[in-house]
Amino acid sequence: MPSEASPTAVPTAGSRRALWSWAFYDWANSAFFTIILTFVFARYFSQSVVQDDVAGTEAWGNIIGISGLFIAVLAPILGAIADQSGRLKPWLVTFTLLCVFASGMLWFITPSADQFWPAAIWVGLGVLGAEFAFIFYNAMLPELAPPDHVGRWSGWGWGLGYVGGVLSLVVALYAFIEPEGAWLGLDAAQAEPVRATFVLVAIWYLVFSLPIFFLTPDRPPTGIPAGQAVRGGLRQIAESIRHVRQYRHILRFLIARMIYTDGLATVFTFGGVYAAGTFGMEQTQVLQFAIALNITAGLGAVGFAWVDDAIGGRNTVLLSLVGLGASALAILVVESVAGFWTWGMILGIFVGPLQSASRSFLARIAPEHLQTEMFGLFAFSGKATAFAGPLLVGAVTAATGSQRWGMATILAFLLIGFLLMLTVPPADRVKAEAAA
Repeated sequence: MPSEASPTAVPTAGSRRALWSWAFYDWANSAFFTIILTFVFARYFSQSVVQDDVAGTEAWGNIIGISGLFIAVLAPILGAIADQSGRLKPWLVTFTLLCVFASGMLWFITPSADQFWPAAIWVGLGVLGAEFAFIFYNAMLPELAPPDHVGRWSGWGWGLGYVGGVLSLVVALYAFIEPEGAWLGLDAAQAEPVRATFVLVAIWYLVFSLPIFFLTPDRPPTGIPAGQAVRGGLRQIAESIRHVRQYRHILRFLIARMIYTDGLATVFTFGGVYAAGTFGMEQTQVLQFAIALNITAGLGAVGFAWVDDAIGGRNTVLLSLVGLGASALAILVVESVAGFWTWGMILGIFVGPLQSASRSFLARIAPEHLQTEMFGLFAFSGKATAFAGPLLVGAVTAATGSQRWGMATILAFLLIGFLLMLTVPPADRVKAEAAA
């Protein structure tokens, strides 16, 4: 239930200051995903720590995969425990600071093979911190936003995340990497300009998280002791499993999301590889395309925010999947770089709304007493089968000798997710049946 906050202490739930403070957390943590996980540290790890692109890519995949396994197993449990204890912000702050600290520690990862394990440990902890923090961040949405504005605030938050990710990357590239840190006297031979971007992530994440730490209300504590909350959380999970038929529509939505998210994640995982291999794009061109894709995804998330509130999260997800499928098919057919760019930008428009509407739909249908557990399962659904898409793309590419046929398997994930979403009723009916 929404918490009652003293007007002299923190803004009340539903106030614009509280909601914008909440939305800026997407902006804050996007730097970690953009700089650490996607564009800068991932490449630095392969080329400068492992010092072999093939072995580095394999090791990176193992690190992210193992982290994802921990997230998949622990996320629902942590969510259920938080439902028992009441408050969300202590969890959010703790896991945010874990990611901030881990990101800062990556400064000490010098370009040397003996830094493999420290790098793996700090990246793994950073991933756990960022992903776990997002559970409690997401769970705050239905308690802060009015029911008829959940979609737009989810979209605005996701849009801010894309903008923050792009801007943090621009700062990293043009303030540190391109000038080789000359203005700070950094040693390029020791990769200090690149390593400085990891400190940038830590500062960026911490500074832009301060509004949600201090300017958003939280649930009141239940007063249940920590040990009892853990036992109660485990019982809550068991109770949810026993009554799974009551939540069958929520379960079907989470399965659908698991499948179409696999397809979406695979687009981002192999998009650069496909651009380079099929269209001969250089690294700079791929990076420019990635920035442009993030911009269109952010614009799509913001632009479709009102659509979500007007037609519902379920229908917005379906519309986004149609748009994604059509544009992905066009990308597989076109022969020119211009065609690839055109349809890639159109695809990006539907990426943000799919992610945002998935969050807003769960915010609308999750039973109030299980909200954080449900967002833990939401995190689980994003990680449980994340290996499937890349494995299938790799297998089909190897069997056919064609990147196009390999990437075509992504369409199957989008189609299956779409067909499953068609069987999920509108939010009001799902919530009514779950509360019965």
